[in-house]
Amino acid sequence: MFAVPENTIAPMPAANPLLRHPVRIALEFASDRDRWRNLLRYDPDERFAALLERTEAQEVWLLSWLPGQHAEPHDHGETTGAFTVVSGQLTETVYRRAPDGRVLTEVHTPSTGQSRVFGPGYVHQVRNGGPDPAISVHVYRSGGRTMRPYHLDPLTGPVRD
Repeated sequence: MFAVPENTIAPMPAANPLLRHPVRIALEFASDRDRWRNLLRYDPDERFAALLERTEAQEVWLLSWLPGQHAEPHDHGETTGAFTVVSGQLTETVYRRAPDGRVLTEVHTPSTGQSRVFGPGYVHQVRNGGPDPAISVHVYRSGGRTMRPYHLDPLTGPVRD
């Protein structure tokens, strides 16, 4: 049997957020309600957002969504990240173009405890289409909460504004 010497395996430092998946971080913040409970608000005019943490590596945001509230189609520039639904349900519509030029649309409906990830060039729209308020935690890396707007052309797909 081959034994690996202990000193050849370096443990990952848990404190370095870049070495932890953004879904893991979103889930940790989502489950720690005492950390953000006093910040949570519902705004009848627009979705509410509160910064929970900002480091050199990432930003973590709390969002609340009343029924009907949404983010217009957008991408996050060069940012990568994830969001987790804390309560309620959101609808995420992802827009992309197939290699043959066809416009592809994918619809996902993450609910409580479920997460979605995104990266550069990922164009999506998020909305609360349900009857109940929703809460989500979003982790943004390498660029912060950048939101570049898009409009949808039925022939060419997402076009950056």
